[in-house]
Amino acid sequence: MPRSVNTVASRARRKKVLKLAKGYFGRRKNVWTVAKNAVEKGLNYAYRDRKVKKREFRKLWIQRINAGAREHGLSYSQFMGKLSASDVELNRKVLADLAMNHPEAFKAVIDQLK
Repeated sequence: MPRSVNTVASRARRKKVLKLAKGYFGRRKNVWTVAKNAVEKGLNYAYRDRKVKKREFRKLWIQRINAGAREHGLSYSQFMGKLSASDVELNRKVLADLAMNHPEAFKAVIDQLK
């Protein structure tokens, strides 16, 4: 009696991976063994970089707040210290947006802290 191998499930599994490999260059898009490795690596990068993205945006916001605060004679740490001591509850994302796109509003925040 022949061995049962469940071709339907294994083909579906391969199709799923090859669908994820769509747009890759060369054999990475259509050869099973190459595509499987490329997709696994891509998914690992995607998982890792979802975490890294949060770190990088926080760094960017801090740089923008620091630049905006230094224009008004404060360092970033002094500014954040006064901010936490006051009753102003703005997060870094909003403060960075104010510092970059609305300098007059950012100056109003600094004046309220002084």
